[in-house]
Amino acid sequence: MLQRLLFGLITVTSLTLVGCANSPQQLAPEPKLTTQLAPIGHGQPVVVRVVDGRSSPTLGTRGGLYPETSAITVQGAQILPKLQAQAEAAVRLLGFTPTPNAYNAPQLTVTLAELTYQSPKEGMYVTEATIGAAFRSDVQNANHRYSGRYAASLNQRFGMAPNQETNTKLVSDVLSDALTRLFKDPTVGQMLGE
Repeated sequence: MLQRLLFGLITVTSLTLVGCANSPQQLAPEPKLTTQLAPIGHGQPVVVRVVDGRSSPTLGTRGGLYPETSAITVQGAQILPKLQAQAEAAVRLLGFTPTPNAYNAPQLTVTLAELTYQSPKEGMYVTEATIGAAFRSDVQNANHRYSGRYAASLNQRFGMAPNQETNTKLVSDVLSDALTRLFKDPTVGQMLGE
């Protein structure tokens, strides 16, 4: 009886250790614009909104032996203020003045449409991952409207399973790339300035 109990305890302990090896990661990415923008505005007010259009905060899993225990998440409440700050900074670089509620001002809505993390399903170890991000822009100025979609992705190979710091940097890089593509779209600036 004691032997069976001891064996059961060892089994539970080893399963717990394996589960911890690929535990869930809640990331706190730091997206940043990665290019200079040419100013085309003259200080006009622009209402800038950033929204989370994803159906879930879960990007995917890190795979491995127990993928159901290795979910990667980025909470909207955590990422939206950072995206809002970057979007407002970009609008300033374009020569406009971000204003929370200016009457009759042009409006720019930036939607985080996708954020994904995929790793191969087979195998015990995580050796690569594909991270993707997509934003949608919606510009409204008087009767004119413009929408665009901007995506970026990255495929990364690993010698060992990526830790939270590594994944945070990778997700930050992909978000930064997609967000920079949005603000480099010349039509966004032109529509805001009309």
